[in-house]
Amino acid sequence: ASMAAARAAEVAQAVSRQLSCLQQPDCGRAARLRALEAIRAEVLGPPLSDAVVQEVFGEQLLRQLARCVAGDAAERCRELALQLLCHVLSHGDRPGEALPVLLPVLAQRLCPPQGFEPSEELRLGLVQLLSLLLLRCGPSMAPYLSDVIRILQTTLLDNYAEVRRESCRSAMACAQAMPEHFHMQSESLIKPLMQTISHQHYRVRVDVIQATGAVIQFGNGKSVDDVLSHLAQRFFDEIPKVRHAVTTVIGEWLLHLRDRYSYFHKLIPLLLGSFTDEIPENTKLAWTYWEKIGLQWEKENEDDLKDKMDFSVSPSHYPKGVTRPGLGCRELVSRNLSKILPGLCHDITDWVESTRIKASQLLYTLLLHAEDHITQHMELLLRTLYRACLDEESNVVKNCVKAAELIGTFVSPKVSLRLITSAFEKTPKPSCIMVLTAVIRGSPKEILQPHLTDLGNMLSQDGVCQRSEEVFYMEQLLCCVQALIEVCQEDCKEISLQLMKVLVTIMAIPCSQHLKEKVEETMSSLAEVQQLDSFLSLYQQHIIQLMEWVSVSCDSWTCYSPEILQLDVIATHSGTAFYISLSLSHEPLFCFLIFGFRLFPSYLEIVIKDILAPNLQWHAGRTAAAIRTTAVSCLWALIHCEMLSPEEVLKVKDGLMPQIIAAMDEDSKITRLMACRIVDVLLKVCGRQFEEDKFTNTYTEVLKRLDDASSDVRVAAAHTLTNWFKCLKDSDVKSAMEGHIEFLYQELLIHLDDPDQNIQNAVLEVLKEGSSLYPELLVKEIEAVAHKHQTPVYCNQLLHHIQLAKESA
Repeated sequence: ASMAAARAAEVAQAVSRQLSCLQQPDCGRAARLRALEAIRAEVLGPPLSDAVVQEVFGEQLLRQLARCVAGDAAERCRELALQLLCHVLSHGDRPGEALPVLLPVLAQRLCPPQGFEPSEELRLGLVQLLSLLLLRCGPSMAPYLSDVIRILQTTLLDNYAEVRRESCRSAMACAQAMPEHFHMQSESLIKPLMQTISHQHYRVRVDVIQATGAVIQFGNGKSVDDVLSHLAQRFFDEIPKVRHAVTTVIGEWLLHLRDRYSYFHKLIPLLLGSFTDEIPENTKLAWTYWEKIGLQWEKENEDDLKDKMDFSVSPSHYPKGVTRPGLGCRELVSRNLSKILPGLCHDITDWVESTRIKASQLLYTLLLHAEDHITQHMELLLRTLYRACLDEESNVVKNCVKAAELIGTFVSPKVSLRLITSAFEKTPKPSCIMVLTAVIRGSPKEILQPHLTDLGNMLSQDGVCQRSEEVFYMEQLLCCVQALIEVCQEDCKEISLQLMKVLVTIMAIPCSQHLKEKVEETMSSLAEVQQLDSFLSLYQQHIIQLMEWVSVSCDSWTCYSPEILQLDVIATHSGTAFYISLSLSHEPLFCFLIFGFRLFPSYLEIVIKDILAPNLQWHAGRTAAAIRTTAVSCLWALIHCEMLSPEEVLKVKDGLMPQIIAAMDEDSKITRLMACRIVDVLLKVCGRQFEEDKFTNTYTEVLKRLDDASSDVRVAAAHTLTNWFKCLKDSDVKSAMEGHIEFLYQELLIHLDDPDQNIQNAVLEVLKEGSSLYPELLVKEIEAVAHKHQTPVYCNQLLHHIQLAKESA
C-alpha cells in the first residue's frame, strides 16, 4: 500500500510539472508535445488503480487536455490529448465528473459551425470518446442528451465510413443508456440514419440497420413508418450480412417493440420475406424469430385462442413436405391478411423484377399461413394471379402457380371454381387456365369429384378450347387436362368424352403440332385410368359422339372451319374406329359412306365415280373448297381403312387420278396432305402399270409440294416420290424417263438444303431409292453441286450409299 501511495505521489508530481508547462501562455508546439508525451509515459507506465488515475487527473489537467483537443493547432498534440482522455475515462472511477468539460469540446470539434476536426482519425477518436462516455456514465448523460443528439446527427453523415460506423454504435449506446429520456428526441436521428442506410460499404449498412433497430425500440415507436420502406429495400441487398441484420431488427421489433401490435401488418411481411432468402442461415434466423413471435402471441392472447388450442384439428389434405406453422403464427397472418394483401398484390405487378419475385414468394408464404381464411380474399387474389401468371419472369409465374395450388388445398371448390369459371365466361386468357390447373393440382381428389362434370363441360366449350390458336394457350389447356387426369384418376371416366374433345382440338390446331406426342401421351393416361388398352380404345369408346360433335355444323363448313381439322385428327389417329363410325353415323355428309361402304360394298365403285369424283372437280368459292376437302378426306378414309381392294383401286384410278393430282394444289393444307397420301397409295398399288405421261404428270405435281408451306405436306410428298422411284424401277418406260429422272435428281439435291431436318432426311431417303435407277448420273449431279451445299454431309452419305450398292451388286 505504501509503495502504491509512493507511486501515486510520484506520478502526480511528474504530471503536475508537465501541467505547469502546458499552462504557460508562451508554451510552443514542441514543448506541448514533449509535455503530453511525458504525461502519457507516466500514466501508461506501471498500472495504476482507478482511484489513483482519478486523483492524478484532477480537474485542472482534465481541462487542459480538453483545451488541447479543442484548439491545439498541432494534430499530434490533439491526438495525444485525446488518447489520455480516453485512458482516464476508461480507468477513472468517477467518469461523470468529466461530462461538463468534455461534451462542449466534442460538440465544438464535431458539429459545425463552431469548428470541425479536419483529421478523419481524430474525428473517429472523438466519436469513440463519446461512445465511451455513454457506456461509462449511462443515465448521467441525460442532461447532455441534446448535445449528444446534435453530435450524432452530424457524425452519422461523416465522409469517413468508420466515423459513421462508430456513430451508429454511439446511437445504440445512447438509446440503451437513457431510454426514459431518449424517446423524446429519438426521431431526430431517423433522418441521418436513413440517409446512411444505403452507404456503399456494407459494414456501414449493417451498423445503420442495427442502430435503427435500437433507436426505434428504445425511442419513439412512431418512427417505424419512416424507416420501413428503407428497411424493405435492404432485403434486396446483395450482401447476406445486411439481410441478416434487417431480419434480426424486424424480429426484435415484433418481439419487444412497445407498439408492436399496431405494426404487425407492416412488420410481418418483412420477416416472412426472409423465409426465401438464398442463404440458409438467414432463412433459419427468420423461422426462429417467427416461431418465438407466434408462441409469445399465443401466450398474450391465450383466452381468445382457448377453443382453437383445445379443439383444433389438422387439415386432412396438406402440401407434401411442408411443415405446418404454429397456431400463433397462423392467427397472426390471418388477422392481418386484409391489411397486407392489397399492397402485396400491387407489388406483384411492380415494374421492378426483383420486387415481383419477392412479392410472389411472400404470397405463397402468407397463403400457407392463412389456410381457409383465404376464402374471403379470393376475388383480389384471382385478379392478381391472372395478371402475374403472364409475367415474363419465370420465377414469378412459378411462385404464383404454387400459391394458386394452395387455393385448391384450403378453399372449397364451390367458391374457387365458381369464381374461376366465371372468368371463362368473358374472354379466357392462358393465365386463367394456368390458375385453374394449379387449383386442380392442389385439390384433393374426393373434393373435386362432384365438380368434374362442370369442369369437363366448361373446358370442352368451343369458346374455351377453340378460343385461340396461340401455342401458349394450347399448352396451358393441355396442362389442365393432364392435371385433371393426375388428380382425379378413375373419376375422369365421367368426363372422358369432354376431355377427348379438348385433346382432339389441341391436336387439330396447326401451330400446336409439336404438342402431338404430349397429347397422345395424355390420351394414353386417360385410357390407363379407365383401364383401357390404349388411346385407340378411347377413340373406339367415343367415336360416335366425336363424329356427331365434329359434324354438327357440316352444312356450313368452309375451308377455314376448325371442324375439318378436327375431322382430320379423328380420321388419321383413331384407326379402325373411324371406319366403324362411318357405318353408324346419321349425318347427311356421311350418308353415301353408310350405304356405299358398309351396307352395299358392291356399290363402292359407283359411289366413288358418281359421288366422290364429281365433288373433287374445282369450283370457285369457299363452300366448294370445303366440299372438295370433305371428298378427299372421305376417299382417304376409304383407302386408309383398306376398304378398297387393289382390284377396286385399279378400276377407279383412271377417273380419280387427275382430280387427286389437281387437289395437291388446293389452298387447304388438309386437302393437299390427303391428296399426297392418296397418290402415294395409288403408286404402291398400281404405279408399275403407269404409262410415261402418267409418270411424268405425277412426279411434276408431287415435286411442287416439296416447296409447300406445310412441313407435313413436304414430308408426305417426299414419301410419295420414294414410291414413284420404286414403281419406275420395274417399269418398261424407265429408259424413256431418263431425262426426267435427271431433272428430278437435280431438284431433289436442292431440297437437301431445306431448313427442316425432317425434310432433309426424307429427301435423302428419296435419293437413296432413286439412286438405283441411274447411279452414275446421280453421282455426276452430286459432284456438280456438292460445293454449293450448306450440308455436304448428306451428299457424302448419298455417295457412300451408291458405292455400297455398287459393291453389293
